[in-house]
This record gives sequence, C-alpha cells and structure tokens, in this order.
Amino acid sequence: MTTISPALPYPGASDQATPEETDPQGVFSLTEYADRLARVQELMHERGMASLVVVDPANLFYLTGYNAWSFYMPQAIIVPAAGPAHLFARAMDAQGAHHTCCLGPEQIHGYPEHYVHRPDIHPWDWITERALEIGVLEDGAEVVIGVETDAHFFSPRGFLALHGRIRQASLIDSHELVNWVRVIKSPQEQTKLLLAGRIATAAMTIGLEGVLAGAPQYEVVSEIQRAQAFGTPGVGGDYPAIVPMLPTGASAGTPHLTWSQQSLRSGEATTIELAGVHDRYHAPLARTVSLGEPTPRLRDCSEAVAEGLTAALDIFTPGTTGREVHAAFIACIERRGFFKESRIGYSIGIGYPPDWGERTVSLRAEEETPLAAGMAFHIILGMWQDNWGYETSESVLLTPTGHALLTDVPQGLLVKP
Repeated sequence: MTTISPALPYPGASDQATPEETDPQGVFSLTEYADRLARVQELMHERGMASLVVVDPANLFYLTGYNAWSFYMPQAIIVPAAGPAHLFARAMDAQGAHHTCCLGPEQIHGYPEHYVHRPDIHPWDWITERALEIGVLEDGAEVVIGVETDAHFFSPRGFLALHGRIRQASLIDSHELVNWVRVIKSPQEQTKLLLAGRIATAAMTIGLEGVLAGAPQYEVVSEIQRAQAFGTPGVGGDYPAIVPMLPTGASAGTPHLTWSQQSLRSGEATTIELAGVHDRYHAPLARTVSLGEPTPRLRDCSEAVAEGLTAALDIFTPGTTGREVHAAFIACIERRGFFKESRIGYSIGIGYPPDWGERTVSLRAEEETPLAAGMAFHIILGMWQDNWGYETSESVLLTPTGHALLTDVPQGLLVKP
C-alpha cells in the first residue's frame, strides 16, 4: 500500500484554490471544464452520437458547475458532437445557473413557467424545440442522439415529449457515458475528495461519541447533520446525497434504515452510515457500535470482516479487477462461516439525491473492469443478518502505485459500556 500524506491525496496536490480562471463559485478552473467536455465529446464521436442529452444532476455539475436544488424539475445539458454545451432549465432556475456554472449567458435557456405541471404540455416540448432551433439537437435519418434514459430525474413523460418532437433521428441509451468519463478523478477532484474525507471523519467521530444508552436516535443524527454542514475549520460541508442511516438493534440486520423517535438501548448494536461532502464530492463512511458486550456472533463477524477488508485492501491497486477484490474479501469471510451476496463497493465522486454512487464500476464477482489511478470507491462491508447486523466501510482513492484511505476513524467494532 502506498503511504500518502494525511494532508494531500496525491503528490503535488494543494488545498488552495487554483490561480486559473474558474466558474462563478470558484469550484473548478475553466480549463478543467474544457477538458471534461472534450473527453465526453471524444467518446460521443466513438459511439457515433451527434448529440448527448444529459439529465443526471451530478453530470450537469461535472460538465458546467451548475449546482441547485432544481433537479426535481425537468432540466438538462445538451452536448453537441462539436462546440459548446447548452443548459436548459426552468426560467427561475436558469437565473441560478448564471451564478454557479461556467457557461456564458447565450448557453443558458429557461423554459416559461406555464410549462410547469401541466397535463397538456411538458417542459421537454419546449426544451426539444429550443435545442433544435439553436442546433444542439439535429433531426435526420442518419442522426443518433444519446439520452440518459436511466437517470433518476428523467421521467417517462419527459422522454415521450422529447421523442415526440424528434421525427427521424434515433434516440439511444447513453449507457452512462458521462458517468464513465467521471470515473478517473483529476487532481482538482482528488483534492475535493480528500476534503470530503476530513468532514466524514469529523462527522463520524461526533456520531460515535453520541451513541450512548438512552440517547434518542434523532438527537444523535442531529449532531451528525450539524457536523456534515459545518465541515472542518476552513472547509465547509454540504448536504449529502443520502441522509445519515442508523439501523439499530434488530433493525441493524436491514440496510438503508434511517433514524426513529426511539432511544438507543444497552445490549444492542447501532450502525452509522454517513458521508462527508465538500463541493458535492462525497466520502462515505460506516461504523458499528455495540452498547455493552457484543454477542459472540457479532464479534466473530467483525473479526472476519476485518480480515476480509485487509485482504481486499492488500490487492486494491491499479490493474486489479473489481472481481479480484471481491473474491479476496469473500474468501476470508467464508473461511469464518459468513456469506455475503451483495457487492462490496462501488465508485464514488459527485453525489446528488438520491444516491452518492457513480453507477459505473462495482466490486462484485462479475466486474472485469481494471482499477486505475484516480478512481475512488466506497468499500462497504455490510453483513445484514436475521435480527442483527454489522457494517463498516472505507472511502478509498486509487493512486499510481496503490491506494489511500480518505478518512481516519479507527476500524473494527467499537464497544462502549
């Protein structure tokens, strides 16, 4: 494993803002955005796409820096095979684009308010017509248009409106084209991930301190959420794509449960899963706390998972496949009598509700994609059993010669009186 300074994720990284010209919020340099667009257009050319309809809010942020809680309404970036991309959003939200994204005013288009929540017309009617008018969409028998058809915020009705105004061109699934470009993180992105990791460390430390017998679950989570927003000195936090999760007692055997009005009880285990977020980059982290002496089964499980995590991290280097990392973990826990059917990790980076995963590379038995420097993963080792569970995780960045953990919280089962 490569030894990386706890302050920097890669040689030459800096916490300081780039001296180059940036987007309006100073998040990334304009050179960075130009490189991202060029790589997307190169891949579009390879796939024969004349245009790409991008609707995932994480991809909008990646390509332009646009950042707002507007994704519940139809919005998109349309990328032509050559030339600048254009952003389309609700008129009131298009105003916000001028304050956050790297596009010029002529590249930002707002659809009128009377298109919102109508049974007879749809915003995608307007978006499509405007995109055809300015030339970022073409309609012809030989034209192929890629569309993010599996994105969370692209409704079937929106697709039908788009399809209804494209008479001849072929609409095809983009197969997460932009997401795959995002998989390799630039030096600027790696710094964002490191800072997110610091926030995750601070939030988890506060969360673990708050897990006490008699503490109401909502009080524990309220302190976690405050820590997520506050960040660390000089590094502000942000809202996470997923709220803190707190499966407790018998419910710890089920993932993705949030908190309740109940209090934590002695003799039970509690799992905390959260993320530190900085400039929309996420570093997730999970730990398990036992209030009182854990059951032998829980302790055995934690020890087996610890062995499996060590085995997985030992080979977590560029060139290894997700399948090999998964196999290393599974072999360890099965020797101890434990089994896990689900994947043990996935790529991370930018996140918007409802998910912080990139929907690309997974760590599972079928994954043949080689790991590469600049990829980042949430290695999540959840062992969900009948009426009990154990979960721990790490956010990890692939370096040229190994990997670096993005957080710094003691591993293993935490036992508290």
